[in-house]
Amino acid sequence: MKFSMKNLSTGQFFGDTTKTIHLDGITLTDTEYTHDKVDWHYHENAYFTFILQGCVIEGNKKEIYHCPAGSLLFHNWQDAHYNIKPPGFTRGFQIELHPSWFNSLQLDFSSTEGSRNLLNPELKILMYKIFKETKFEGSNQQLNINALLADLFGRIAVTEETFSRKIPAWVRQIREILNDSPLTNWTLRGLAHTLAIHPVHLSRGFSKYFNCTLGEYIRTIKIERSMGMLTEEKYSLTEIALACGFADQSHFIRTFKELNDIRPALYRKLLLNRPC
Repeated sequence: MKFSMKNLSTGQFFGDTTKTIHLDGITLTDTEYTHDKVDWHYHENAYFTFILQGCVIEGNKKEIYHCPAGSLLFHNWQDAHYNIKPPGFTRGFQIELHPSWFNSLQLDFSSTEGSRNLLNPELKILMYKIFKETKFEGSNQQLNINALLADLFGRIAVTEETFSRKIPAWVRQIREILNDSPLTNWTLRGLAHTLAIHPVHLSRGFSKYFNCTLGEYIRTIKIERSMGMLTEEKYSLTEIALACGFADQSHFIRTFKELNDIRPALYRKLLLNRPC
C-alpha cells in the first residue's frame, strides 16, 4: 500500500478505553468503539479482539468480517486492517501479546501470521473466561490468564493442524452445519443421514477430530451464543435460554455454570461492569 498507515502502540485503540491491565508480556484492554470508521492501520503487537457488545465490520487485505457480539478475531503484529462501526454501542475486549510472552512459553511466534476470524465455540468460551479473570484481582490472576491463553493457542494449533491435513469431507461439513444452525434439534441419526455416514462412525469420528463429544460441542455452541446475548438487557434469562435451544431456564443455568463456573446472572453483571 502506498499511503501511510497509523501504527498503534501497546494499549492503544481507537475509542474510549475504560480499563487496561498490564501483566508480564500481556496487555488487556476494555474499549468502547467511538469511531464510525477507522482507516487502514496496524498494531505493533499480535492481539485478539473479542466483541463484547454491539457489532463491527473489519476488513483486511484478504477478507471482510461482520462481527456481532461474541466474535473473536486474531491479528498478527503489523497486519493492516480497517474498521467500520454500524450505529449503536460497540465494545471490545483486546489482548495484546508481546514477543516476550511467546518466548516465555516457548510458543512459535511465526505461527501467528495473518488475520483470522476464529469460529470455534470452545475458543470463544476461553475468551469469556479470560475476561472473567480480569474482574477478579489477586495473586493468581496472571497465572490463570496465562494458563487460559496457553490453552487457547494450543486449541488453535490443534484445530489448524486438523483442518490443514487431508480429512474426510464430513468433518468440515458437520462443523459448518452445527455452527450455522445451532438451534436445530439434531439427532445422531439425522446428522448421520445428512452427512451420508453411519451413526456409529460419526460418533466415534467426531471425538477424534474435535477433541470432544458431539453433545459437548453442541452444548458449547449454545452457551457461547447465550453469552453474546447476556449484554442485551432486554432479554430475560428465560428468553435467552429458549432462544439458544434450552428446554427451560433451569437447564440453561445448570449447563452455563458447569461450563463457566459461574451463574449467568452474575456473569451478566461482569459483562455490563455492574457491582456483583
